[in-house]
Amino acid sequence: MSAAKAPLVDLSVHHRPKGGSDRFALGVTKFLRLFADTFFAKRYGHRAVVLETVAAVPGMVGATLNHLKCLRRMQDDRGWIRTLMDEAENERMHLMTFIEVCKPTAFERFMVIAAQWLFYIFFFGLYVLAPKTAHRLVGYFEEEAVISYTHYLAEIDEGRSENVPAPQIAIRYWNLPPEATLRDVVLVVRADEAHHRDVNHGFANDLVGLPVGDIAPCPPHNELAPNWKKAA
Repeated sequence: MSAAKAPLVDLSVHHRPKGGSDRFALGVTKFLRLFADTFFAKRYGHRAVVLETVAAVPGMVGATLNHLKCLRRMQDDRGWIRTLMDEAENERMHLMTFIEVCKPTAFERFMVIAAQWLFYIFFFGLYVLAPKTAHRLVGYFEEEAVISYTHYLAEIDEGRSENVPAPQIAIRYWNLPPEATLRDVVLVVRADEAHHRDVNHGFANDLVGLPVGDIAPCPPHNELAPNWKKAA
């Protein structure tokens, strides 16, 4: 039995692509998903370690470029900068947690270095040219992350992945009970990804004047983060 109350996550959320921008973002996501599935298969711990190093890039890029834009235009950011920086920090904490669960191989460390630089350059350019597409891309990435962590939960529940005690860094960050397990960690990480999914789809919609939609609640670590929807 789980030691912590499981955060509610809507697993059915999917933004249906509308227009070339959305289809491009979804196409890139599906291509990268195919690569990840081929390379990692069901080694979800290793998948998390490698992919979370890339997942922490978009929030920092978006925060930096929005910060500079607001300085140039001398205008308020409506809470976007802090929200994006919190996303980047949160993804980094996912990495710091899973590194305690699953140590990457030397080749995976090389992949991290190569993928991070390639993705940083790609995403930076995309955000400069088409911020709406960039946020939609992250929204689709997070949809896939929710699916991957759901599969990870199934591996744990069916006994194929050991339900080890939660790392102390995770217990402190998510305010988990001392007896928390890996399953509890995966649940809160999945809830984080669902929150990022909805925030980024909301940002993409907001940039073109569409309704933002509902934002999934995030685990306790993020209770004090600004509500950018109210600030808008």
